[in-house]
Amino acid sequence: MPLPVLEKRGDITLGGLFSLHDTVVEPSLSFTSKPPTTQCTRFNFRTFRWMQTMIFAIEEINREGKLLPNITLGYKIYDSCSTPHQALKAATELMGSEKGSGVKGVTHVNGTCRGMVPAVIGDGGSTQSLVVARFLGVFQVPQVSYFSSCACLSDKNQFPAFLRTMPSDFFQVDALVQLVRHFGWTWVGVIAGDDAYGRGGANIFVDKVRELGACIALHEIIPKNRAQTAISSIISKIRSSGTRVILVFAVEQDAAALFDEALREGLTGIQWLASEAWSTAAVLSTPKKYHHVLQGSMGFAIRRAVIPGLRDFLLRLHPLNPDAFNDPFLIPFWEEVFQCSLGVRAEGQEHNDEGKPLCSGEEELGNVTNIYSDVSQLRISYNVYKAVYAVVHALKAMRSCVEGKGPFPLKACPDLDNLHPWQLLHYIKQVDYMNSFGDEIKFDENGDPAAMYDLVNWQLRPNGEMEFATIGTFDESTVIGEQKLQIQEQNIMWNGNQTKVPLSVCSSICPPGTRKAIRPYFPICCHDCVVCTAGEISNQTDAIECARCLPEFWSNEERTSCIPKQVEFLSYSDTMGITLMAISLIGSFCTCVVVFIFSCHRNTPIVRANNSELSFLLLFSLTLCFLCSLTFIGRPSEWSCMLRHTAFGITFVLCISCILGKTIVVLMAFRATLPGSSVIKWFGTAQQKVIITLCTLVQVIICTAWLCVAPPTPHKLMPPKSAVLILLCNEGSPVAFALVLGYIGLLACLCLLLAFLARKLPDNFNEARLITFSMLIFCAVWVAFVPAYISSPGKYSTVTEVFAILASSYGLLGCIFAPKCYIILLRPEKNTRKHLMSKGFSNRF
Repeated sequence: MPLPVLEKRGDITLGGLFSLHDTVVEPSLSFTSKPPTTQCTRFNFRTFRWMQTMIFAIEEINREGKLLPNITLGYKIYDSCSTPHQALKAATELMGSEKGSGVKGVTHVNGTCRGMVPAVIGDGGSTQSLVVARFLGVFQVPQVSYFSSCACLSDKNQFPAFLRTMPSDFFQVDALVQLVRHFGWTWVGVIAGDDAYGRGGANIFVDKVRELGACIALHEIIPKNRAQTAISSIISKIRSSGTRVILVFAVEQDAAALFDEALREGLTGIQWLASEAWSTAAVLSTPKKYHHVLQGSMGFAIRRAVIPGLRDFLLRLHPLNPDAFNDPFLIPFWEEVFQCSLGVRAEGQEHNDEGKPLCSGEEELGNVTNIYSDVSQLRISYNVYKAVYAVVHALKAMRSCVEGKGPFPLKACPDLDNLHPWQLLHYIKQVDYMNSFGDEIKFDENGDPAAMYDLVNWQLRPNGEMEFATIGTFDESTVIGEQKLQIQEQNIMWNGNQTKVPLSVCSSICPPGTRKAIRPYFPICCHDCVVCTAGEISNQTDAIECARCLPEFWSNEERTSCIPKQVEFLSYSDTMGITLMAISLIGSFCTCVVVFIFSCHRNTPIVRANNSELSFLLLFSLTLCFLCSLTFIGRPSEWSCMLRHTAFGITFVLCISCILGKTIVVLMAFRATLPGSSVIKWFGTAQQKVIITLCTLVQVIICTAWLCVAPPTPHKLMPPKSAVLILLCNEGSPVAFALVLGYIGLLACLCLLLAFLARKLPDNFNEARLITFSMLIFCAVWVAFVPAYISSPGKYSTVTEVFAILASSYGLLGCIFAPKCYIILLRPEKNTRKHLMSKGFSNRF
């Protein structure tokens, strides 16, 4: 049985496919009888307006007669009922005989089906166009769609005869991805319709968003049967995902099913992004029940236009008009608009068999405000208008062809009286003109137009109506270097009547001073914010890694900037420095007191018996030892570094040399008491001075060579994991430093050995025991110093060295001179020649 068709004959007849109904009632098949005719339901006012726009454009062209003079255009329009099966069936009738008997009645004349239309306007949905385009491509019949945006239709290998005035989803997705990037959304949900349009567009969007570095929170499909349980599961996944921004890439019917369930379950706070298929759909914007959910929604819509005279043309319809009797679609439209029945009225009958009131015949479309008569958002209608004019401009170009300069073999021109669709397809591909609205109409090599979109925002007005406010544009043809996406952010009203951009991230933004740490087994956008480690900073939000400060700098407490490290050295102002300085001064003061005591009692036996000149020289060197420790305190400089090590080395050698001289004197004094011994004459006062001078001179030579070759210099110690910059003195030459210490150690060991040998000599003037104890302490201190110095961090290595100097100095002062001062001051009765000659005194030492 042939399908209902709206037809008007003309010299050239254009085919049209429009989804005037949203769904098809599937008949119950018993397989015992012939299946009933397919029944289409849910009449779509918006699509009916598109169909009327095609008729308006054709009649406008016929009326003006400028493009195709003396040629009348006709049309042959079918309802595809939003289903591929019905669309294919309508396409076969468009390719059939004039009787409309389908493919069985097809006859061929010169390779052309008799009765076929030379071009088809439609279909709307991408799923329907996929089926129709494959079929029409076999016959090379040009198909110009006004609403099919699936990127898959750009494949000319599969769809060689398909063109469209609707931009490809590839460009729409590009615009949506740039929108996501512009607002910094990294956690986005995607819900698609279960068709070529929804799945294709959503998949492209997912791939591009991931290339951008953002993540997909969920990717769900709305089933075509729109089962409540399946959609309820989608709503649950939206809640659990935590995303605030969701793109719905679906036709308006599928989107309506999703939002119905969102309303039922009370889902709010979602910023919906609309694909072009429903971004300006009145079926969603008009019912007030959706306002709470969809207010603030945002999406891209193709450019709109104001078509003069269209509204009056739309309102001309009336079932009593003579030309309405051949219109099979007017009756269901009229009955749906006025909710009445146009059936034959029986006498006294007010309702039909279904209980619907009968139409009075006085209904007027001008008295009704609905989607059909609303011409404020002529976007798809404008596409239909452009599609008709594109075909007509191709026909005009064919008619203007000059024989011998035609595009076909032997430069032949097509014959409009015997028009072949493949000839018209060639000319449609070459169409390039500027229409009356200032838009350039042309197709690229894939049959796609230039992509230009308006960014629309669903804004609820005080009167309770939803307005599609244009808040930006997207122009794919923008020259390189300019922004394709232009947005007036100050005009945006977000979901929930908010003016602040909603935040949609898997994890909160990491503030400066932290870095992103990826969570294992989670998408890359899900992360934890980890505070930068000490010494590292991040001065921007969502830093991937922290930057390490330069060696002389350290991070502040907030880890947002590098500040100079705190300089640390053994200072006179800190507690350790003050303590060591006090100990040093006390030591030098005590030494001076001993000098004073010895000076006052220089003629007493105990002072004279121990070589007073050598004792005073030893006390002088001890004073220098105490004072040289002060050179280790304070900010290191070139002079202080050279002074501290050389002063330390020379003064200690001088001190040890004096002790060595005293020890030799004690030892040689005993040897001199033997009969016939002349040893004592070789160790007189002059010889002792020579020994001390020679021993000290060796150290002076070592220190001089040290200063000349590689002197100690200030050094900045910058530990990578410390906020402190330590100022130290670098030894310069480790060999020279080792020689200085080694020479001191050599003299100390020699002195200890000699003192140890002389400790039990039976002489009342023997102080070898005191020297032995002092050198034991001295050697113990400096043996312990070496590992302590090496292991001490920072300024504490200097503290260790100062402590060793002071400890060994106090050991020498205390062990050698404290007992003598005790006798001089507290036991003067023992400070006599008689007492010193006794064995008892000697034994005490």
